[in-house]
Amino acid sequence: MPVDFLFLLKKLLAVVLLPPLLPLLFIVAGLLCYRRQPSVGKTLAWGGILLSLLLMTPAGVDLLSSPLERVPVLHKADLSRGQAIVILGGGQRLNMPEYGGSAPNRITLERLRYGARLARQSGLPVLVSGGAAPGKVGEAVSMARSLREDFHIEPRWQEAQSLDTKDNAGFSAAILRAAGIQRIVLVTHAAHMRRAMNEFAAQGLEVIPAPTAFFTGGSEGTEFIDFLPSSTAAYAGWYTLHEWLGLLGQWVRGILPFALPERVTDACSTYNPKNKFAIVYPLSPFPCRKFT
Repeated sequence: MPVDFLFLLKKLLAVVLLPPLLPLLFIVAGLLCYRRQPSVGKTLAWGGILLSLLLMTPAGVDLLSSPLERVPVLHKADLSRGQAIVILGGGQRLNMPEYGGSAPNRITLERLRYGARLARQSGLPVLVSGGAAPGKVGEAVSMARSLREDFHIEPRWQEAQSLDTKDNAGFSAAILRAAGIQRIVLVTHAAHMRRAMNEFAAQGLEVIPAPTAFFTGGSEGTEFIDFLPSSTAAYAGWYTLHEWLGLLGQWVRGILPFALPERVTDACSTYNPKNKFAIVYPLSPFPCRKFT
């Protein structure tokens, strides 16, 4: 099956299974069912409305994203153990004439900023990972240019073939193994970190997580405004549900999820997929699987 068809199929499934279309499908289904089965129709329609509110209010998004973001913030002692920094792309804007073409979008820039900070602190070499749809310039190319021009960091490697997180891990691992690197500092969004760690660990790499751009923990306590819809929360809700679906896909593929303690140094042995034991995933609806 051609790669471009698989890529298109995943995009189409994402449109259906993610907001804003997913809640609307429940509402439409409820309206269609209402005449013949009023109770079912009302349940579906109100369910769609409640799901929409859940995914666009800060309080609702916190419930969904907090289990994903239970990843320890990187400490200097852990950074010093890494052999290379891997920064994952999160998308690019193709029409940026002021930059002469494509440029990283705001998601990727948040990761680049933190990755550049870690590179300056540690002196570790940097790999940027991100591809593009067929016929487009790989995301890693614009990431490398931004690191050089905006952050004054020269990346050592560019992985520009990947179309998803699984590809990020597979293609990056091949590059890193050729350079004799086994232990990486992985930079991505906090909500994306668990899924990314699972993929890189499945490639046999030891992963030190360096999460950035947390959705949760920005304020103390709950305020009235947390129950009001906002565009920021709507984006976070989309992103969070996308990650839960990604974890479901990993569970189907048999990828073992990780649970991490407060300090990365206390959990290093869990990163090696050759260790044959189950690890509990906090609050996960998916049971853990053991390696055999």
